[in-house]
Amino acid sequence: MAASDTRQITVLIAGRPYPLKIKADDEATIREIVKDVNEKVNQFQLTYPNRDKQDCLALVLLTYAVDLFKSGGASTQDQESLAKLSRIDQMLDQMLL
Repeated sequence: MAASDTRQITVLIAGRPYPLKIKADDEATIREIVKDVNEKVNQFQLTYPNRDKQDCLALVLLTYAVDLFKSGGASTQDQESLAKLSRIDQMLDQMLL
């Protein structure tokens, strides 16, 4: 990947900043995913007010995993979803450090 094809951005997930180095073409998709994750975290926080953000993030990840599992198969869209889940998982791992 050439340097001109990459971009460094910072995204906020559950109120915490995460610097990412991404393909320039992926920025819109990543920002959409981040928005969706934050909305789901907020929904879980409202539903389970006694849970901390880490628990809510784990529930969001589980939601994505269940959706992926239910969709079955290994279509191109599933591969993209799996890649997105992997990115989310990496972000969660970074939060735990």
